[in-house]
Amino acid sequence: MEPTHSSNSMHVRGARRLNGRYDITAPLVLLFTLLAAASSAYSAEIVEPKLPDIWVAQKNADARAAANARVVATPEWGVNKSYAIPAAEILGFQVLLNQFDRHHYGCCEFHSNLQTIRSNLHGPWVVDSDGFTVNQIGHPYAGSMYYGFARSSGLSFYESVGYAFAGSFLWEIAGERTQPSKNDQIMTSFGGSLIGEPLFRMANLMLENSEGAPKVWREAAAAVISPPTAFNRFAFGDRFSAVFDSHKPVYYSRLQTGFSSTTQNTQGPSSKVERNEGLLDFSIDYGLPGKNGYTYNRPFDYFSFQMIGASGSSVESLNSRGLIFGTDYESGPSYRGIWGLYGSYDYLAPQLFRVASTALSLGTTAQWNATSSMIVQGTATLGVGYTAVGTINDAANSNNNHYGVSPQALLALRFIFSDKVSLDLTGREFFVSRLGAGTTDGRDNIVRGDASLTFRVHKQHAVALKYLVTRRDNTTLTFGDRTQTRGTIGIYYTLLGHDRFGAVNFND
Repeated sequence: MEPTHSSNSMHVRGARRLNGRYDITAPLVLLFTLLAAASSAYSAEIVEPKLPDIWVAQKNADARAAANARVVATPEWGVNKSYAIPAAEILGFQVLLNQFDRHHYGCCEFHSNLQTIRSNLHGPWVVDSDGFTVNQIGHPYAGSMYYGFARSSGLSFYESVGYAFAGSFLWEIAGERTQPSKNDQIMTSFGGSLIGEPLFRMANLMLENSEGAPKVWREAAAAVISPPTAFNRFAFGDRFSAVFDSHKPVYYSRLQTGFSSTTQNTQGPSSKVERNEGLLDFSIDYGLPGKNGYTYNRPFDYFSFQMIGASGSSVESLNSRGLIFGTDYESGPSYRGIWGLYGSYDYLAPQLFRVASTALSLGTTAQWNATSSMIVQGTATLGVGYTAVGTINDAANSNNNHYGVSPQALLALRFIFSDKVSLDLTGREFFVSRLGAGTTDGRDNIVRGDASLTFRVHKQHAVALKYLVTRRDNTTLTFGDRTQTRGTIGIYYTLLGHDRFGAVNFND
């Protein structure tokens, strides 16, 4: 008979004693069952991601990877620069231009050969008497092409000026049979560079701004502004596909269209004038001073560019000036500006006469917050350049253009009233001396002034009234003293590129 266990004897529930040891299988099974139940309860509280959410996350990860791949594939602007490519492009451009001129004009001037090249290399440089438009618009535009090929190949401002100078020299020696021209060398290389840099900057600004027009339209607009930039982007793909970094300048652009009528007309030797004209005016001020963090370490980080087309004279004016070397400054909380060395190209053609000049000047550009409702912006420069003057439709058929070294000055002011109205006043003066005049004699003094009052009607839409007057006082041994004056008043529809007329917020 088995003995019975008393109430105080050892007892383990759920365990059996085998051969003096307890069997713990049942407690372990119970423990694991409880742990499994707890784990299931905890897991039930966690919401597993749905399959579409996983797809979205993977899609986002793929997009980030693709973006990073594009960044790697498109190098920073200038990393893959080339010295050989623009040299070949300039040479090819000149060969094509020479062949076009030979077949289009059919004259001997462009039938250059080894003999004429040898003669030009050893012969003297002269001041030529070619047509004013060819010399002062055609040659500078060709120079801007030379400059643009180099600049869009990743080269710096100064390197590109060197390519424009070399391209002009090559054309003067080998592109034409005539003696090389000093005035063409100056206008093509330096005038072309001072036009080419703003065109390059504006084209890249169009490409850099991703908002607004579709990419294809921005590419097309950039190609119109700077054909060499577009050519290199198309011909060399990713190598030159990077966009020049503008450093986000404050810029103010205006596009105006309207008509003007003559108020003053002293024709002098000019025989033909259209009293009424249709006009198209584009202008931009780029890198206006006052923005926090914006620097002026590169040439043309500030520039002003304006072009006016007119029915009476095709290109009525083309003006470009930029800060080549300088720095910013400020005086108190309401005045900020820049100062330094400016380069400028100016072409004026008010139907009676033409003026073209390339110059270096010392000057300043600044903004003064005069009151809470009035802001004043302005530029003042004083310098010296090389200038050409010629009469349009000269009744005496004296096709002698006057070239010479020319002291010159500029004062431009803009008064902005409460984002509603702006008053722009600009005055220019050129004194063309006998120095460097070649075979021509005499001197010229040209003064140009304009006043424009702009009323903002709605957002960026405005109406402008403009008065423009240009006067030339010419003195020569042959004709004595002559005066030509043309004044016009016009009304324009204006599309503003900035609601605040270009005023810079110092607190941004």
